[in-house]
Amino acid sequence: MNRAITPDARTTWRTTLAVARLALACGLAVSTGAYAQADGHPWQDGLDWRGHHARMTASPDGWRLRTDAAGTAIERDIAIQPMRSDTASVLFDGLFALAQDELQRAQVASITDNAYDSGRPIPCPCFETGEKWRYVWTRDLSFAADLALARLAPQRTRDSLRFKLSDARAGGSPGTYVLQDTGSGGSWPISSDRVVWFLGAAALPPSDDTDAQRFADQTWSALTATLAQDRQYVFDEDMGLYRGETSFLDWREQSYPRWTADDVGFIGQSFALSTNVLHYRALRLAARLAHERGDARAAQYDAQADALARAIDRRFWRDDRGLYMSYIGTAAHPVPFEAYDLLGLALLIDSGIAPEDRARRALSNYPTLESGSPVIWPQQPGIAIYHNRAIWPFVSAYALRAARRLDDAPRIEHEIRSLMRGAALAASNMENFELTTQAVHVDDGALSGPVVNSPRQLWSVAGYLQMVMEGVFGLQADGSVLPKIPVALVPMLFGERDTVSLQLRDGTIVLHRPAHVDGDLLVAGTTRREGDTRHVQLIGKQAPRAIADVRLDAAAFAPASPDAPTLREDGAQWRIDVPAGTRLYVDGALRAEAIAQPRHATLPRRPAQQCLSLTRVAGGVESLHGPTRCVGDETTVEGAWPRQWRAPTTGRYALSVDFVNTHGPINTGITAAVKRLIVECEGQPAQTGPLVMPHGTAMQRSSPVVIEAKAGGACRIGLLDGFNMSYLSHNAHYTGGAGGIDGPLNAADIGALHVMPLTENVAR
Repeated sequence: MNRAITPDARTTWRTTLAVARLALACGLAVSTGAYAQADGHPWQDGLDWRGHHARMTASPDGWRLRTDAAGTAIERDIAIQPMRSDTASVLFDGLFALAQDELQRAQVASITDNAYDSGRPIPCPCFETGEKWRYVWTRDLSFAADLALARLAPQRTRDSLRFKLSDARAGGSPGTYVLQDTGSGGSWPISSDRVVWFLGAAALPPSDDTDAQRFADQTWSALTATLAQDRQYVFDEDMGLYRGETSFLDWREQSYPRWTADDVGFIGQSFALSTNVLHYRALRLAARLAHERGDARAAQYDAQADALARAIDRRFWRDDRGLYMSYIGTAAHPVPFEAYDLLGLALLIDSGIAPEDRARRALSNYPTLESGSPVIWPQQPGIAIYHNRAIWPFVSAYALRAARRLDDAPRIEHEIRSLMRGAALAASNMENFELTTQAVHVDDGALSGPVVNSPRQLWSVAGYLQMVMEGVFGLQADGSVLPKIPVALVPMLFGERDTVSLQLRDGTIVLHRPAHVDGDLLVAGTTRREGDTRHVQLIGKQAPRAIADVRLDAAAFAPASPDAPTLREDGAQWRIDVPAGTRLYVDGALRAEAIAQPRHATLPRRPAQQCLSLTRVAGGVESLHGPTRCVGDETTVEGAWPRQWRAPTTGRYALSVDFVNTHGPINTGITAAVKRLIVECEGQPAQTGPLVMPHGTAMQRSSPVVIEAKAGGACRIGLLDGFNMSYLSHNAHYTGGAGGIDGPLNAADIGALHVMPLTENVAR
């Protein structure tokens, strides 16, 4: 039974809010929303921010938004949309309509990009990525589909996702694969997050129509082929993780060490949290679909997903910070990095991989500002604003989803306000915002930015729609309604009203506020139906509170990375300079630290590989690692292929080659060279692994292939072709560089072969 709110009940409600605000004023951890009342009204007809103003007015025909935050006054008329929220806040309701309007504008009959078909229109009933990005990109589309598009426009979402599938051209492995878009060092496998496609596909609602069934079959084919290929080329058995760049954070200098601007080999050999979580999600989907189809691989996918989840939690957790790292080093040198990103953390929490205590602690520790949550922390010095020093609305939407999973009322409120403020002040769901001001552009000399910032960016639009439908009204993928509304948002949403509602295409959700509240979060109590309307009686809940052990400044900068370590031979040991304010890491672990004064460290000289790097520490923040330097008794093998080598001792060895790949610029393209090294040693089965050789301008060292060899065994070492994105039929339309319209290209100039012992091998 629903209860009306009486005048006495309203007095009780106001008293509850007053107590909450008093607690906030006294510094108690009740809600981040105290600042939201500073402008004197609860965001019902507008908001004020840093001297700028946004105001929304309603009319029978829709809404008008006025804002002056872009430097000039903007007025935007917003028509009534198919879905409509009805709350006490005309600002909230109008911005929901704005997001729907921008979603309509993103629906196109053809797409264009200068790197495909020389910029000519390509027919596709798709979603374009943004006002400035007129193509369909795997990552952007898939995250947007997962957030909202799959629910709201399933057919167009299927058509858009289908555009990113491809079979192989001649010379490539047969099968249907997800396309990794152009990217660092020539794309996949330097970037390896194409499996995000399955996140979008999995969000599509079940349907019996013919096209949906055809798409389900295509999804299964692409899933099995793509997972098998990634297992072969980017999975590391020793680490139990998938190699490759962070998802979305794909402009290397923004979030990786600055020296990777000219050397992306490290990125391709490192391990990223977000990319591994996406592989986990893909494996879970494969297991579910295999069970449904009676496919014998179901148990294999389940086992792989379980093992990956354990490896993610173990490898990326940094207990001293109470956070999960954005990425870690290579298998040869798996160092921790003082690098954290909000998307990876949110995906991890939403996937259920992190134990609840760690998830709660990590989200509590991840830094914020009044404006919102940065996509990376700490910020990197000397780098222009884009991912660095920025808020990205779609990432804020994923943080909101993670906060809902944990019943984190302050964080739920914080992300909702950040999404609303950004859209209101910019009069659009922008690609990104500068971190401290939430402005669309900040002048800072050579570091000004965001460097690129598109209006109506697709995943930002989807993130805003998700915030309203799921974040406030609690609409779940299965159609259930599970609202989790922070008490601090009640003045904005309810005002003096008893109910708020969301009118969808297939029904209406009505939320009824309670007469009395215990707690700081309103959740579903009872639900009843009246035709196609669901009435949800809200009740109060005391959300669990996480106490942050580490207090972080969201705008804090890391120190600049130091150079590679300097080593000198000193008899039977190496002597290593450790400059003041730096830390020395050896083989993935902290070995020495210099506080105020420089010092020297020593390392025994031995045949087996030892890898070293330095970081710098200032203000309690550690820099990203400098370049890695590895030493050991390396053997060089030259000559025609196949090459011959005899193992001096029994043990494990890392084999790599010198190469130059100038078939594209270091920041884009589809022609990262990928070969397979095959090693046939006497008395042993053949061993094989991938050699990855990204674009660059100078001689580099490939990724290593680790083998086992027996003392005295003669080994024959050959090269086979591997796979890269130029083999996909989709890229026959690529006109932005090599490997496209003129045919596949998977080549590099290969020099010496290097063999490095990895263990204290013994003669037998």
